[in-house]
Amino acid sequence: MSIDRSLKVSKKTGGKRSVMTRAERVAKMVADKKLDPSKNGVLGIPKTLVPKA
Repeated sequence: MSIDRSLKVSKKTGGKRSVMTRAERVAKMVADKKLDPSKNGVLGIPKTLVPKA
């Protein structure tokens, strides 16, 4: 049995990501010294735009 054409996901529809994943945000903020994991909580981390390639 095959999948209907309307249900298939195209690789092109992914598009550009607008924000980083949580792990990427934490790593970037620690590198920029804007976040100290030992002092700051895990909630309320601001969103960070994905750098332009």
